[in-house]
Amino acid sequence: MAAAMAAAMAVACAAPQDQTAQDGLVLADPYEDEALHPLMGFAEEGKGKIFDGLVTHDAQRRPQPALATTVPTPSADGKVWTVRLRSGVTFHDGSAFGPEDVIATYRTLLDPKAASPVASSYRMLEQVRQTGPGTVEFRLRYPYAPFVHKLTLGIVPSEALTGGKLEASPFNSRPVGTGPYRFAEWRKGERLVLTANDRYWGGAPQIKKVTIVFVPDDNTRAQRMRRGDFDGTVLPPALAETFTGVEGMRVYGHDSADYRGVMLPQKNPVTGDLAIRRALNLAVDRDGMIRALLAGRGEPAYGPVPQVLREFADPSAVFRHDPAEAARILDAAGWRAGKDGVRFRGGEAARFTLMYPADDSVRKALAGGFASDAGKVGIKVDLVGLGWDAIEPRMKRDALLMGGGTPLDPDLVVYGLLHSSQAEDGFNNPGSYQDTIVDTELDKARRATDTASRAQAYRAVQRRLVEDPPWVFLVFLMHTYVVRGQWSGYQPVVDPHAHGVPLWGPWWNLEKWAPRA
Repeated sequence: MAAAMAAAMAVACAAPQDQTAQDGLVLADPYEDEALHPLMGFAEEGKGKIFDGLVTHDAQRRPQPALATTVPTPSADGKVWTVRLRSGVTFHDGSAFGPEDVIATYRTLLDPKAASPVASSYRMLEQVRQTGPGTVEFRLRYPYAPFVHKLTLGIVPSEALTGGKLEASPFNSRPVGTGPYRFAEWRKGERLVLTANDRYWGGAPQIKKVTIVFVPDDNTRAQRMRRGDFDGTVLPPALAETFTGVEGMRVYGHDSADYRGVMLPQKNPVTGDLAIRRALNLAVDRDGMIRALLAGRGEPAYGPVPQVLREFADPSAVFRHDPAEAARILDAAGWRAGKDGVRFRGGEAARFTLMYPADDSVRKALAGGFASDAGKVGIKVDLVGLGWDAIEPRMKRDALLMGGGTPLDPDLVVYGLLHSSQAEDGFNNPGSYQDTIVDTELDKARRATDTASRAQAYRAVQRRLVEDPPWVFLVFLMHTYVVRGQWSGYQPVVDPHAHGVPLWGPWWNLEKWAPRA
């Protein structure tokens, strides 16, 4: 589980330079959403502060009712979920929340004309309809055990869903929800301001204003945090460690299901070769990367199912660090060492490009460590840092240092990442991986209604990924945060990949926080 670390030292921090720090909580985030619309992907796993879903999760990741009165359960055949809605809830604009808003939100999601980028992850949903004054029914195409986790989607007022492409909706930059905080201002590229919803059904937040300042550069965020501009931020582990012992600061380390790994496209003549993929998995020193690049904060990753999902994880499905065995596999496959140390087979050099987002210092470091280990067994990796606009068109042919993951249920990530039906659907299976055993077991796991059958299928997938690896999964990160001041309400939580400020991380339950007297 997540662990918190804190200490104090004798040097006082400078007075805040950012004037908004005197009026509420000021947090710094390296990432900025393109839209604040749930159907455009904003806070898909909940905790978006502006919106509520029908359900939410507690600190142990257990579903809890939000806009629903109770946590819904499926019918006997697993295909119908009935949700009873909370009464007396209003949106930030004063309009009443009701079944029509739930129906409009999910029907728009399913409407091809709306072109929601998250629609592909709701393919199990066939229909949503009202069945009573405060009751909504979800009908699925097939049994889908983790559907309760899909009900975290933020509910949008029906009046805001007027048809047409969501990408053009003014709601993207002027959102209205039922959540504990209401939208106040968004200066794109600079800051987002939220104010407390004093009529919130769950109780008025005590922190009345939250300002999120967008600062992509890790070192700049750290410098400004030290200067006193911010009350909290997320930092790479090594930078976060520099705040240990600073007076008035707390450093929090959260375990996560957030993997980092190298996606190896099947259409590349080098990474498409099974011997190369198996050799790379044996060549990388995952423990060494964690020690040297992550200040010891992380766990080795061999696949996309984190150990926190213990009922589904297979601890035997691992790769040992064995460069000698990697070399033997390459030799047996006909990849011979050249004069420059780079292997070749026929006229093909064992060489490929690995992309990473240029502004992500952790991915850059991991890419460098991966390239170094690959080079030791004769595989040349050319690193290139790019923006996402340049990365996306190249994912079919060039390797990419990717990230993702959730501690809620394996299907929410693994199916899209590995099933052949998801090939080249955005960031779903961008490398066009196809394996009959993996497809079969993922389909079994998706449709089974009992945990034992699902666990058996996921363990079979993990064992198959050792035999036919599509990626080199490297690490599950520990997310590290720095918080200034004394606050009540903090609870540790295992983070998903989506941990931006103030989504998950220390601020996952920000509406329960208060200054400590």
